Amino acid sequence: MNKNITGALLTLGGGACWGISGCVGQFLFTHEGMSSLWLVPIRLGCAGILIVLYYMIHNPHMLFDIWRTRQNAVLLLIYGLFGISLCQFLYFFTIQLSTAGAATILQDVSPVIILLIVCRQQHRHVRVLEFMSVFLAVGGVFLLTTHGNIKNMAVRPAAVVTGLLCALCVVVYTMTPGKLQKQYPTPLLQGWAFLMGGVLFALVFRPWSMHYIPGPAGYAGIAAVVLIGNVLAFNLYMTGVKLIGPEYASLFSFSEPVTAAIIGTCVLGSPFTLWDAAGFVCIFLMLVGLFISSSRS
Repeated sequence: MNKNITGALLTLGGGACWGISGCVGQFLFTHEGMSSLWLVPIRLGCAGILIVLYYMIHNPHMLFDIWRTRQNAVLLLIYGLFGISLCQFLYFFTIQLSTAGAATILQDVSPVIILLIVCRQQHRHVRVLEFMSVFLAVGGVFLLTTHGNIKNMAVRPAAVVTGLLCALCVVVYTMTPGKLQKQYPTPLLQGWAFLMGGVLFALVFRPWSMHYIPGPAGYAGIAAVVLIGNVLAFNLYMTGVKLIGPEYASLFSFSEPVTAAIIGTCVLGSPFTLWDAAGFVCIFLMLVGLFISSSRS
């Protein structure tokens, strides 16, 4: 019971940190003129350097041991590049195209994808409650993105695509590192993932060629997204995944869109309509339904 409570609190905390980080990102894009193509390589690179330097000083043998077997190296590459790093880029790019609240709620479709994968792995059909949860997820995304009128999208179609692709990346980094987490500390996995993503996106987007120089608020925002959104959030969430498993962890991460919606509306002045509220309720009910179904199995 203590293990489950601790895991739930960790994933709730991780989700809240992501919500805060997303709102900081929205502030940087709308008020500081920063681009996600500039921010993401800097964010990932700084977080990765901090964690890798820590292990290089305190446990250099463990730092490089993870690369010694082919299977671990492949898992780390998939987890780090196609899971965490690509998720970070798509998440902030979706925020830039829409709002932090919309990006987080689209990302929170990931539990439905995890459910379908688990059903496939267990060779079973989707239960009635699970089917209803899938229906609620689809309905929630529809309400959020269209406000009830499919001819007048409330969220840009590009943001819907990147947000749902982000949800796929959440599935990747939630479900792939189980074997690695049994052998190595979660922060070590995060450090390599961030560093690999930072190097990759720096080579792809070349932020040094954008000639962007942040002001004091920009530097403070970068520090916030690195420390709160990367170092703290991912370590809290992935430690929670290790304790309670990906199915439960993805449900408790609903704290992310709630946090993003509250801060975005109250602090950043993002619009929040009754349609948005209805979409949030549908997604929340989806998570409750999946949680009840998982508890009964």
